Amino acid sequence: MKVEYRLFLWLAVFFFVAALIYGIFAGADEPVGVVGIALTGGLSLIVGSFLWFSARRLQQVRPEDNIDAEVSDGAGELGFFSPGSYWPICIAGSAAVFAVGTAFLQVWLMIIAGIFLVMSICGLLFEYHRAPADH
Repeated sequence: MKVEYRLFLWLAVFFFVAALIYGIFAGADEPVGVVGIALTGGLSLIVGSFLWFSARRLQQVRPEDNIDAEVSDGAGELGFFSPGSYWPICIAGSAAVFAVGTAFLQVWLMIIAGIFLVMSICGLLFEYHRAPADH
């Protein structure tokens, strides 16, 4: 994860410097751009620091971090991916209805879509969860 966290931390530095330069050249005429670029730098800093702390906890070196690694070093099982789940469609639909409710400031629509969004997320998270068998 060294490549990933370095990328995001350098992006954070770039966005903070870009916000400073933009603020100097734009002056007081455009404060929204400075805030937007600074917040982008902050989000990059959050992601980069998370990846940095996660990389420190890994015990083994990943093939991506090894300079002498071969393509075959990354072979093998990467994890379990659902072959056919309908929950992402429900999440996308609920999020879209929630966004429409937010855009038109329809609180009742936001509440209903929020309930469906939470139910869809729970459905996705617990799709393959099986309770232990009581014998």
